[in-house]
Amino acid sequence: GSYEHLEKITKKLFDGIVAAGKEHGHAVCGGNISGMGGFFFTEGPVNCFADAAKSDKDKFGRWHRMMLERGVYLAPSQFEAAFTSLAHTEEDIDRTIEIAREVMSLL
Repeated sequence: GSYEHLEKITKKLFDGIVAAGKEHGHAVCGGNISGMGGFFFTEGPVNCFADAAKSDKDKFGRWHRMMLERGVYLAPSQFEAAFTSLAHTEEDIDRTIEIAREVMSLL
């Protein structure tokens, strides 16, 4: 059940980040596969580099910086994948989503 758990928490994390962005009116899309995921500040879908290049890179940079200031470290570029691990708890994921929601409200 380890891989199933990893898929579950990773999906919850990236679905939560995307939902937080949309909740606050941002164009955002993303997803995951197993323990790897990411998102983009664009309407999407993102299927190739040309789609990804249309993302708001400045907004991502501000978002990433504000997340770091709150103790959350994710991939520092929209063009990189972020990874979860079996060490991440449901509480870690919930807390990260709450911080993402706060930061999305400030962008």
